[in-house]
Amino acid sequence: MTATVLVTGGTGYVGGWAIVALLEAGYEVRTTVRSAAREQAVLDAVATRVDPAGRLEFAHADLLADEGWDRAVNGIDYVLHVASPLGEGGDRDANALIAPARDGALRVLAAAARAGVQRVVMTSAANAASPMSYTTEGVTDETLWTVDDPSLPAYRRSKTLAERAAWDFIAAQDGPMELTAETLDQAFSTDFLDPE
Repeated sequence: MTATVLVTGGTGYVGGWAIVALLEAGYEVRTTVRSAAREQAVLDAVATRVDPAGRLEFAHADLLADEGWDRAVNGIDYVLHVASPLGEGGDRDANALIAPARDGALRVLAAAARAGVQRVVMTSAANAASPMSYTTEGVTDETLWTVDDPSLPAYRRSKTLAERAAWDFIAAQDGPMELTAETLDQAFSTDFLDPE
C-alpha cells in the first residue's frame, strides 16, 4: 500500500516543490489550501512538473482555525508541515506572524496525534536556532535556541516560537508520533504557482 503524505501550505514555494518531489517518489499526497479557489492553481502548477492524476487531493484548513485539520489528517501516514506566514504585516504586528506559525503548528500536531500519524516533519528556520551573537566558543547543536526577544524580527520570532511549541507538544505526548524539525536557511525563487 502506498503511503499518503499531508503537505500543509500547498500554495507556497516549499510546499509546492514538496508535493512535486513526493509525487515523483511515488507517494500519494493531500495538501491543504485555505480556499477551494486555489486548488486549480496548485493542480496546474504541479502538473507542469509531474502527473498528479489520482494521487493529489485537497483539504481546506487554515492555520488560525481548528476546522478542517481532522479531515486533513484522516488516513494520512506522514505530515510535512511547511505552511507558515510570510506576510509583510508581521513586521508591523508581530502577532500576525507568530499566532499562525505557533498556533498553526500546534493545530497540525494535535490533529496528527488524534489521527495516529507516525511522523511529522516540520520546516523551521536556521534563525530559530541562532545565538544572539556568534563566537568561536561553544557548541552549536539541538540545545541552541534563539532567545525570544521582542526586538527580533517577527519572522524569526515566529519560527522560534513555533518550533519550541512543537517540541513541547511532542514532549507532553504519550503516543508514538515522532517530530523532525528541518531548519532551512533560505529558500529563494519565483512563486511556485506563477513562475513568470
